[in-house]
Amino acid sequence: MSKIDYSEKIPNNVNLAEDKTLQRALEHWQPNYLQWWQDMGPDGSTNFDVYLRTAISVTPDGWAHFGHVKMPDYRWGIFLAQQEEDRKVNFGENKGMAAWQDVPGEHRANLRRIIVTQGDTEPASVEQQRHLGLTAPSQYDMRNLFQINVEEGRHLWAMVYLLHKYFGRDGREEAEALLQRNSGNQDNPRILEAFNEETPDWLAFYMFTYFTDRDGKFQLNALAESGFDPLSRTCRFMLTEEAHHMFVGESGIARVIQRTVDIMKQHRIEDPNEVRKHGVIDLQTIQRYLNFHFSVTVDLFGADQSSNAATFYSAGLKGRYEETKRDDDHVLKSHQYKILEISNGSIVEKEVPMLNSLNEVLRDDYIRDSIAGVGRWNRIIEKAGLNFRLQTPHKAFNRHIGSFAGHRVSPDGRLVSEAEWASNVRDWLPTEEDRAYVASLMGRVIEPGKMANWIAPPPVGINRQPIDFEYVRFN
Repeated sequence: MSKIDYSEKIPNNVNLAEDKTLQRALEHWQPNYLQWWQDMGPDGSTNFDVYLRTAISVTPDGWAHFGHVKMPDYRWGIFLAQQEEDRKVNFGENKGMAAWQDVPGEHRANLRRIIVTQGDTEPASVEQQRHLGLTAPSQYDMRNLFQINVEEGRHLWAMVYLLHKYFGRDGREEAEALLQRNSGNQDNPRILEAFNEETPDWLAFYMFTYFTDRDGKFQLNALAESGFDPLSRTCRFMLTEEAHHMFVGESGIARVIQRTVDIMKQHRIEDPNEVRKHGVIDLQTIQRYLNFHFSVTVDLFGADQSSNAATFYSAGLKGRYEETKRDDDHVLKSHQYKILEISNGSIVEKEVPMLNSLNEVLRDDYIRDSIAGVGRWNRIIEKAGLNFRLQTPHKAFNRHIGSFAGHRVSPDGRLVSEAEWASNVRDWLPTEEDRAYVASLMGRVIEPGKMANWIAPPPVGINRQPIDFEYVRFN
C-alpha cells in the first residue's frame, strides 16, 4: 500500500481501520501526543501557516506534497515503506530465514529496547529545539526548523505504532513513557545524554542537524537491515525524511562560513576578535562548536566493545550500515576488527572480535561520512583564499562513553594531562563567552527574503520557490 490515507483520523498506509483494537489504542494515545506538542513543540508557532512537506506516498517518485499548513493541524501518521516480496534475514545466525512479520518471542525484550531507544530520540530533538523559532535568521530557516520538528514528531509516531501493534500492554506503557520523559529534565530525562543537551542557538542547531541527525541516518540504516520486517519498513521510510535534516545542517553551516569569509575578504581581516566586530561568527568559534557536537554525537554509538551489539547482530535484529552491500559472510564469528584503547599511557590499536565491536564499526562509518561534509565546508574557505581549515577532532576527544571516558585527549589525538587540558580547553570547546557572543547575534528575521547579518542566503529556495517566498505566514 504505497498511498497514504488522509481520510482517517490517524493517516496511515497500514490498513489501520482493519485492526479496531489497535486503532482505538492509537486514537487514545493521539490526544496525549497533541498535548505534548502543545506543551513541548515549537514555541509560539500555534497560529503560523508554514510551507510544509507532507508525505502522500511511500514510493520515491512524487511522494510529497508542499503547501501552507497551520502547525497544530499537521497530519501526523504511520507510514511504512513498501513490503519487499520474499524478504530474508540477511545477517546473523538466522541468515537466509524468511524475515519476521511478528516479533519472535525470544527477541521480544531486545526489540522493544531498540525501538524505545530510537523512539525516545525523536521527541527529544523537538524539545531541544523548541525555542529556536523565536530567533530564526530568516523565514527560509524558520520553515526548515518547523519541517524538521513535524517530521521528528512523525518519527515518534512510527515507533509508537510498532510498540502498540507488536508489544501489547508493555508497548502501550512504553509509548506513554515516551511522552513523559523530557529533554534535560532532571527527574525524568531522555535516555541518551546527547538528547539532554541544550540547543540554545542556530549555530548549535546546524551542528546538531549535521552531526547528530547523521547519527540518526546510521542508526536507522542499521535498523532498516533488521530481520523484523515492520521495523525495517518503518526505518526505510524514515530515512527518506531524515535526509532533509542533514541537508539543513550541512547547508546551514556552509552559509555561516560563506558569510564569515565574505566579511574577512571584504575587510582583509583574520583575527577572530576583528571578525566578531562585524557581527559574524569567526571560524575558530565554528571549529569549537564542531568539536563539541562531533564528540557528543560519537558517544551516541555506545561502548567500543558491546555484548548487546553482538547479540542484536547475531539475532538478526540490527545490522551494519549498508549490510547487504558488504562482501563477507554476514555472520562474522571469525572476523576481527581494530579498535583503539589506552595502554601504557598511549593510544594503541587492538584487534578484537568484530561481533563485539559493531558499535565501533558503525561509529567509524559515521566518522568517514562526517569528514566528507567538513571537506565541503573547507572548500568554501579555500575558495576565499584563506589558510584556515576546519577538521573533525580525534574520535577519542571529549568522550564520556567507552574506553576513553575519563581520559583527556586533545583534538589531534594526544593523551594529555589534566593541566594541559585545562590550559587548552578554551581553544578546543565552546566557552561561555563564545556561546554568549553567538547568542547576541540571534534575533528573528521575518521579512521574506531577508537574512540575519551572520548568515548568507541559500543558493535556491524550497521546492523551486524563490528565496523571498512567504514560507511562514504570521497570522
